[in-house]
Amino acid sequence: MASTEIESLTQALSRLPGLGPRSARRAVLWLIKRRETSLVQLLGALEAVREGLVECATCGNVDTRNPCGICADAKRDPRSLCVVEDVADLWALDRARLFTGRYHVLGGRLSALDGVRPEDLTIPALIERVAAGGIDEVVLAMNATLEGQTTAHYIAERLEGYPVRITQLAHGLPVGGELDYLDEGTLAQALRARRPMG
Repeated sequence: MASTEIESLTQALSRLPGLGPRSARRAVLWLIKRRETSLVQLLGALEAVREGLVECATCGNVDTRNPCGICADAKRDPRSLCVVEDVADLWALDRARLFTGRYHVLGGRLSALDGVRPEDLTIPALIERVAAGGIDEVVLAMNATLEGQTTAHYIAERLEGYPVRITQLAHGLPVGGELDYLDEGTLAQALRARRPMG
């Protein structure tokens, strides 16, 4: 039997997405064997992130600086704005390096069953960003779920009165699929084939 501390570490790791109890035990054993190098590096990295983690006031991304690295990047096209449900979706799209504009994270999606209303998301902040001007295109990169598409249509309706082109990712994405789990080829095709809403 492992000590209480080692068992607590194993349980904490097993709660991470993609890690079950068996994988967590293997990870803990690997870290214990390399406690002078890998464990120390991991602890340092976790502490640095814990101390410096902030939410970008502009887009909602999570970073160690505000504004985040994406919003602060002068090479990004400020006229193009990609709206995503979650930070994981932003990271997935940005990893593909195909979208050169800026992002807006909603913090979820509309869901009557879960009681998520427009005011529970950052939709008002999105409308303010568009109303401030300087944005030519809003790409609605919602997940291909019923709630994701409902959210996209709601936002498209709210933006109708503004002089922006509203597009969404092409329907090559699998129904029920989530952006964070898609390969870069699928994401590339979806971004290239985006089309106007409505």
